[in-house]
Amino acid sequence: MQNTSHILMIRPVSFGYNAETAVNNSFQVNTGNLPETAAKAILEFDAFVDILRDNGVDVLVYQDTKDPHTPDSIFPNNWISFHEDGIICQFPMFAENRRKERNSAVIQLVKEKFKVKEQLDFTYFEAENLYNEGTGSMVLDRDNKIAYACLSPRTAIKPLQAFCKEMQYKAVCFNAFGENGNPIYHTNVMMCVADRYVVICLDAITNPQEKLMVAECINGTGKKIIPISISQMNCFAGNMLQVANNKGGKILVMSHQAYESLYDEQADELESFNPILYASLNTIETNGGGSARCMMAEVFLPELNG
Repeated sequence: MQNTSHILMIRPVSFGYNAETAVNNSFQVNTGNLPETAAKAILEFDAFVDILRDNGVDVLVYQDTKDPHTPDSIFPNNWISFHEDGIICQFPMFAENRRKERNSAVIQLVKEKFKVKEQLDFTYFEAENLYNEGTGSMVLDRDNKIAYACLSPRTAIKPLQAFCKEMQYKAVCFNAFGENGNPIYHTNVMMCVADRYVVICLDAITNPQEKLMVAECINGTGKKIIPISISQMNCFAGNMLQVANNKGGKILVMSHQAYESLYDEQADELESFNPILYASLNTIETNGGGSARCMMAEVFLPELNG
């Protein structure tokens, strides 16, 4: 099952620019950690949750706390993932202050609604300075058990392979670069795997053999490639997520900036597969360097009352 109607989101309390992550996240812009930055982020978050719920998506919200200080807690998909077979995975993260986001209270909240059979902890790789930041580092084709991953300081082969071995995924690794020549920090800013299509910035894969390999892998799954440009990727057009709703329909979720960057032909093609849903996330995108997909941790666990 490629998508779910159950989403975990973390409502921020101290959102702001994180200098520890900015060293390799070129999407971040330091606007100054003013009180209004955190307040605007909360408004954007609440409006986003309302939009999702109004469209039949089940959103489980955890209210973050001031202590410990976690400016990026709004992006939970980097430290935790939830899988159909009742497995929870926790991941090694590059920034030391982001490791404080790992929170047993979040897991307990999820356990109140869903069945958990096993918890896998890959955080021991932090001792080796090796990282694999969840479904930021990996974009999962859950139907075909493929983990797409562009290698970067946030995504190393060894912890990626450890996840793939435990979860029986095939790793498809490649290198991808932004217009500044720096490695793209997370795969989920350049590609989105849906049930019948893949949105991807192939232009960011500069090695012709790697580009061909990735395209052939996608084509081999029978999914349609919908390419985006590097400028569109910079507007977070790759940071989309297809979710389900409570009526069994599919929705493609993105930010308003991402939607506005699409050509009419691209939007029409995407809407031929599913409706598009978008929300204004400008403050979160600018200061956090992440967008709609980063804010949503999909919950594929079996429901307790299911």
